[in-house]
Amino acid sequence: MSQPVAGRALQWLAAAGVAALLAAAPAGNARAQAELDCRLSFNMSGWSVFYKTASGSGTVSCNNGQSIPVTIEARGGGLSFGKSRIENGSGTFSGVKSIRETLGGYASAEAHAGAVRSANARVVTKGPVSLALAGTGDGWDVGVAFGSFIISER
Repeated sequence: MSQPVAGRALQWLAAAGVAALLAAAPAGNARAQAELDCRLSFNMSGWSVFYKTASGSGTVSCNNGQSIPVTIEARGGGLSFGKSRIENGSGTFSGVKSIRETLGGYASAEAHAGAVRSANARVVTKGPVSLALAGTGDGWDVGVAFGSFIISER
């Protein structure tokens, strides 16, 4: 009769140990961490003659009160010609759990055309993080460019 009681006690202790380990595991904390609502506000200007380059600055802000001043660089090659400037551009991140995940290099591809006042919209990605960009500006440009979009802390 003592064997079944000892077996049940051992099962209970094992279950309690597993529950304690699961409660302390980082995976449990990562699952509980909610996605942040983060946005990018920026200004940038650039030019292109086959090789497209643009740079600027901005701020990444999240709904948890954190913000980071950033530098932005866009680089790429393709069939592209022109000169442009974007003022008061905006971006919306998705897939972000920490403001630090917004920093780094994103893959970029775009098609563009404009004269005098132009608009630009594109989505860039970095693993599970995406950034939808939109902006209006002035200049002239036409072409297709592939490359990188890099956000660095200022």
